Amino acid sequence: MAITASQVKELREMTGAGMMDCKKALTNTEGDMEAAVEWLRENGLAKAAKKSGRIAAEGIVTVDVSEDGKTASIVEVNSETDFVAKNEKFQEYVAEVAAQAKSTNAANIEEFMAEPWAAEDGQSVEDKLKAMIAVIGENMNIRRFEKITTDGLVVSYIHAGGKIGVLVEAETDSDSDAVKECLKNVAMQVAALNPKYVSSDDVDEDYKEHEKHVLLEQAKNDPKNEGKPDNIIEKMIMGRLNKELKEVCLLEQLYVKAENKENVKQYVESVAKSEGVTLAVKRFVRFETGEGLEKKEEDFAAEVAAQMK
Repeated sequence: MAITASQVKELREMTGAGMMDCKKALTNTEGDMEAAVEWLRENGLAKAAKKSGRIAAEGIVTVDVSEDGKTASIVEVNSETDFVAKNEKFQEYVAEVAAQAKSTNAANIEEFMAEPWAAEDGQSVEDKLKAMIAVIGENMNIRRFEKITTDGLVVSYIHAGGKIGVLVEAETDSDSDAVKECLKNVAMQVAALNPKYVSSDDVDEDYKEHEKHVLLEQAKNDPKNEGKPDNIIEKMIMGRLNKELKEVCLLEQLYVKAENKENVKQYVESVAKSEGVTLAVKRFVRFETGEGLEKKEEDFAAEVAAQMK
């Protein structure tokens, strides 16, 4: 019999299972709704789906870089608790997700989740995730990934056991230890200071105009600027904007490990000169675990009291 969209929708609302899983369950049970629910439960899919309603804002960021430094991936996989994030089985799984991402051709997370899971035949990435949810016993989520392929060099840095992960891609004709160390230092800078752009050349004009407007309104509302000519206020605003761009643009930031006042660009150029190589930072990717996600507030005293009642 033909399975209708309304049947799939109803089963999905009842179980929280994925759309394709619901369709498969209804097909296997010839449209019997109760039997389909049982089919999902027996296959561990309803159990995983029930857990998927829980907030997963902990977890880790992991990277996978090829031996030649030409291909790299970075992934964030979330769990409900920091305890599970430190679990060896969870960490091994996240490493496998990073390996999958390094070889993927997926353009987005939806395509990534639908592709075959390389480590085991007959499963998709989503199927493997659901199986891991059932094994580990709490909700998990592959939140995002990024892959870099380059003719230059990619270097990675992981901070605090996976709380922050960084990839830095550079245009270079060398993979010497000195070049790798330089890029590792740049990656540490990205982790620590969280820049938004590589350089001010990458900042779009809309952002600059928006910031100029904000600074102009601030200047107008400051009593100290009353009576100042427009050209003076304009110079003040541009000065403040340039200072702000230095804070959000990697190459213009002061290099944190520098003994003098050189910026990151000058540091990279100095290494390139001393090594006699071409070296320029092209891009970076920075993932911080749980950034932008709502975290569940735990009140263990209230939880114990509720259980005692």
